[in-house]
Amino acid sequence: MVDDQTQPPANGSGAASLLAAGIGGCALGILALAGDASPGIARALNVWNPTGPLSGVTDLAIIVWVLSWLALSRLWAGRNLPLRRISIIAAALFLVGLLLTFPPFMDLLQGK
Repeated sequence: MVDDQTQPPANGSGAASLLAAGIGGCALGILALAGDASPGIARALNVWNPTGPLSGVTDLAIIVWVLSWLALSRLWAGRNLPLRRISIIAAALFLVGLLLTFPPFMDLLQGK
């Protein structure tokens, strides 16, 4: 007898990587804006003098991306999730991050 109600393969690992990429991109934008808006934050983000605050911005964004990917992949391992919804959320987060790194938009937010 053949079971017609087979489960689709688990997509939790793929969903975790998509959402983590969106979270990391959004973190990059938020950190870039914060470093540009605040001299104190810019000094704190200055990990390597030749690149200035950008070195800390990218380092922290990578850490946020990896930690979110690790946490989500463990949480969602073996699960079948609504990939369309997760993809839309990840794309929105990534677009927010992209906007926040666009100088005219950053200047608009800062009132420059």
